[in-house]
Amino acid sequence: MREKEIAVKFEPQGKTVFVLKSTKIIEAAARAGITLDTPCGGQGTCGKCRVRLLDVACEPGERERAVFTPKELTDGFRLACQSELCGPTTIEVPETSVLASSFQILAGEGHALDVSDAAIRKRYVELPKPSRDDPVADMDRLARELGPFEEDLALLREMPGRLRAWGFSGTAVLTDHCLMDFEQGNTESERFAIAFDIGTSTLVGILLDLTTGRERASVSRINPQTSFGDDVLSRISLAREDPEGLEKLHAAICDEVNDMVRELTRAGNVAPENVYEITFAGNTTMQHLLEGVDPGALGEVPFAPAQANSLLAPAPELGLHIHPRGRAYVFPIIGGFLGGDTVAGILVAGLADAAKPTVLVDIGTNGEIVVAHDGRMVAASTAAGPAFEGARIAHGMRATAGAIEKVMFNEDVRINVVGNVEPAGLCGSALIDLTAELLRHGIVASQGLLLTGDQLPPGLPPGIRERVIETEQGPAFVLAHGEETATQAPVLLTQKDIRELQLAAGAIRAGIAILLRRVGLEATDVDRFLIAGGFGNFIRRSNAQRIGLLPADVEHRRIAFVGNTSLAGARLAAASQGARRRAEELARQTQRIDLSLDQDFQAEYMTAMFFPDAGEPA
Repeated sequence: MREKEIAVKFEPQGKTVFVLKSTKIIEAAARAGITLDTPCGGQGTCGKCRVRLLDVACEPGERERAVFTPKELTDGFRLACQSELCGPTTIEVPETSVLASSFQILAGEGHALDVSDAAIRKRYVELPKPSRDDPVADMDRLARELGPFEEDLALLREMPGRLRAWGFSGTAVLTDHCLMDFEQGNTESERFAIAFDIGTSTLVGILLDLTTGRERASVSRINPQTSFGDDVLSRISLAREDPEGLEKLHAAICDEVNDMVRELTRAGNVAPENVYEITFAGNTTMQHLLEGVDPGALGEVPFAPAQANSLLAPAPELGLHIHPRGRAYVFPIIGGFLGGDTVAGILVAGLADAAKPTVLVDIGTNGEIVVAHDGRMVAASTAAGPAFEGARIAHGMRATAGAIEKVMFNEDVRINVVGNVEPAGLCGSALIDLTAELLRHGIVASQGLLLTGDQLPPGLPPGIRERVIETEQGPAFVLAHGEETATQAPVLLTQKDIRELQLAAGAIRAGIAILLRRVGLEATDVDRFLIAGGFGNFIRRSNAQRIGLLPADVEHRRIAFVGNTSLAGARLAAASQGARRRAEELARQTQRIDLSLDQDFQAEYMTAMFFPDAGEPA
């Protein structure tokens, strides 16, 4: 049953979302792409997630009264993890409440990066004109002001005319020790880069102002390579078996990236030629295909990549349309299917410096897991499949307008829809929510069977019982009836959908168990479980544990959501040369574990395929 949603605007991010009344502020913030700092796991004891409601605020709870003064409470200050939304409002989010500010970078939108170490530099100069007393060569004259640099032949051919036409003044564009361009007038403030997360299912890009350190625009798209197959193995097979397969895959990703570049520069009111660098983080296969490098060896043991170091190449060589002499930076990889997205996650989360056992889980089509303990980092990749991205789910979709993203049961089903429009399908977070609720109400058994008719437990509310139906394809649960949806067709969860979720959750849970065992830890020994990934907008801890995606015996306060760390890492690489050097170090320090060679993995996977027995997690 779809209820009327309320509008909530977050400042200074300028993001508005529509959520159900009584939704906690922290969930609404996550829907807006803002990950708040909750080191206490949302228990309301640390006071880190403080926000200010400028319009309507619910009555404060006991824990909020302990944190805030009476005046602060009157002024609208609340804890995002404790306070519910009572009506439409605007919420002010202090920079100190954003989770990323406690890590190495500021990943939240609306917050600035330190760009003092960016690879791209600009400097306006006014040079003395050549004379009989000073007949120094044009480029040497420029080097006296800038220091030594390497010359580009194509630019060199144009420099005499530019210097004389512009009165020997202009702005030098420098990268490393190279002169990339020389522009008319003072263009020091026009300095931009674009950062991309290239996922198996989705692409996300942001336009970064290298003068202010702030984002100008963002965009996300479906990866067009999904038309060739929704997982990396199908794309590797195409590249190996079709003589034109690699070129098709390379062209598909580059064409989409170029289209996203055009959208970003239009939205940010930036000329494409003022974008001087473009940075990428993605899994190993996606990075190979972006580079036009044959990924064939990744389709067979021992899954050796073509290269592990980062790539810094002229953007035109990859077919990318930014500045004509712009550059593309691609993250280093660890090995096998542990790619630049994993390295970016390790970098952003500061895993190498973790004082206590920490686990990073990046949930997506490929599930990457990293365990940091006692100065050691081990990592593995699991083939989770695209269920969390909405693929292979009968009515699945990514978290865009029309996607059901939250599900709750009481006497009937309550849903939250992205964009406050009629539902058209469900995304990954709703898939987890719904399955967890079905398990709690005894509608789905631990082995994953969707029960019907007399198999259903007595005492189910009629509004929920009547949603369990039989179709030609088997049993299904009606999440939204046809008259409620944008398509006039019901949104269903099928038995096959549940099986897909079991496969995905089981692969990740088994991978976690194996890696913890490798370093001699139990789940209860872990100080922090950091959950990364761009699917959906928010995973509710209790529901992730109820379906077995995360260990059920881990306290909620130890589970934190860190957002899209792949994009955050690419963004940091655009802003900092030091971050790039650190990424190289981390990639070499991390030990890759091949789960396919672990004799216990298959048994662990089969066990993890079963949903946990009834009972609420810690």
